Parts: sequence; C-alpha cells; structure tokens
Amino acid sequence: MPLIKPNAIRFIKLGEKGRWEKSCIEEDGTIRLGYNSPYHEDSRAGNWEPVSAFWLKYRKTNERAATRDLNQIRDFYELSEQALWITFYKRKLYWCFAERLVIQLDDGSRMRRAIDGWSCNDLKGNVLTVENIDGRLTKVQGFRGTICAVERSEYLVRKINGIAQPDVKAARDSLASLQCSVETLIQGLWWKDFELLVDLVFANSGWQRISVLGGTDKDVDLDVFSPVTNRRAFIQVKSQATTATFKNSVAQFRRMEQFQEMYFVVHTSDPSLADCTEEGVHVLGLKRLSELVISAGLVNWLITKRS
Repeated sequence: MPLIKPNAIRFIKLGEKGRWEKSCIEEDGTIRLGYNSPYHEDSRAGNWEPVSAFWLKYRKTNERAATRDLNQIRDFYELSEQALWITFYKRKLYWCFAERLVIQLDDGSRMRRAIDGWSCNDLKGNVLTVENIDGRLTKVQGFRGTICAVERSEYLVRKINGIAQPDVKAARDSLASLQCSVETLIQGLWWKDFELLVDLVFANSGWQRISVLGGTDKDVDLDVFSPVTNRRAFIQVKSQATTATFKNSVAQFRRMEQFQEMYFVVHTSDPSLADCTEEGVHVLGLKRLSELVISAGLVNWLITKRS
C-alpha cells in the first residue's frame, strides 16, 4: 500500500459523548457531523453567509463561539478527499479519508463516506493502540468541540505509514548496541557470578527467593515464589548446556510436584536448544537474559562485576 500524504489532518468527535462511534466505525464506514441547521444546500454550495448568521443568532451574538462553529462545519463540507480524519475508539487510533460528497440524514445530521472504511492499523499491519502513541497527540480526545486540527501532524503521518520516528529509531539503535555489549559481558562472568546475576534478575522481577543461593541442593539452583501469581518456580542456571543437559533438568523438575513452572537459564548452548518446548518450562537464552538485565537496571552491576 502506498504511503499516505494528506493535505490536511483533522480530529473528529463522532457525536456527543461518542454516540455515533460504533455505527460510523463498525457499521457504516462514515464520518458524521451534528450542528443541525436548515442550510445544508447553502453549505454544499459554499454560501456561508446564511450559515454564519444562523449560528451567530444561535450563540446569542457570541461571535467567537459562532466562528468556531462555522469553521468546524466548513471543514466538514470543504476538506478534500486527501484530508486525513482521525478519532479514538476503544483505546485505539482510527483513521480514514472521506469522499467529498456530504449527505444530510433524516435526523438532520450530515455524513461523508469513508474511502475504504476506517482503519486502526498502520500500513504495516500494526494496531495503533493509545498506549503506544505520543500523549501530545492522544490529548486531543479532550477537545470539547467536534472537529479540530491536531498537534504533531508529521509524527501522526509517520505513525500511520509505519515509519519509525527519528528519535525513536536512534534510541532503538543505541539499545541494540547496548544489548550486544551486555551479552558479551554476561558470557564472561564466572559461573557463581552468573548465578548471582540470574538471582538478581528474578528478584527485580518480583520473585522471592525461598532457598539459599548455592545451597546443598544440587538439583535446584534457585527456588523462587511469586506472590502475585502464587506460583513457585524451579530455576536451573547453566553457563553452558546441551540439549541433553536441558532434558535432564526438565526430568528433575517433573519429579518435584511443589513447583508449578521451571526456568532454564543459559548463556551458551547448542542452537537446537532454542527449539525445545516443554509444558511449563521456559528457556531464557543469552538474548532474552540481556533484555532482562537491561530492564532490571543491572547494567552498572554487570559492568562493575566485569571491571
């Protein structure tokens, strides 16, 4: 699909308190405007004097309020099919382009049909959820009118096109470089320090250690409990491991009914180990472990330990 290149961008609130959202987005594929008045044909013809007079009278000669009303109505009637319309529904950003023809409905409201309907995905198929959108854009949901321009228009276009924001791309590149460095540092740890690192990762993730690290139990490296899920986990930590080593550890886990799940943590292993799947067993290899070290804020600890 070609990239979008809108000549204008507007947020539209689909009815008071969103009462038209479901019908417009899920059923009709339309954008819809209230502001009912007897001047639909004048609006279509671009004859705005009687429309302006109507809303000035409606607003009791409040010119500022009447001008806001008129500007929103004119946007609905005059913006071309190259204008991008957005709204928010069920915590997702929806967008569309709309046909130029404005149709008056039986209840006096007006509508334009969305070309190819509404979409809540970017052009690469990713869902546009509000938690992954800049708050300077999502704050437009608090707009008290019906139609308005949006801040961060270039950001929005890149977001819909599925193009990474320049600053985000730079940060991701830096994070990828950091992760490679962390992987190298992990692989150079002494085995006891590696066990300690794993212990710290789980502790920072909310797990509570039951057994003493480095105790007398040779079958279990870490015995941890999650107060959130009320589950107990068996953790086996290996600097190096083969598939046979992994299967032996799983067999030990199966014999101990007090554990609900198992984590097999290793930084150097046979490539085939990545394809091993066992119910209730999670394999944390070097890549995943490095991600957890970074998210747990243990990079400085790791650097100090290797210094």
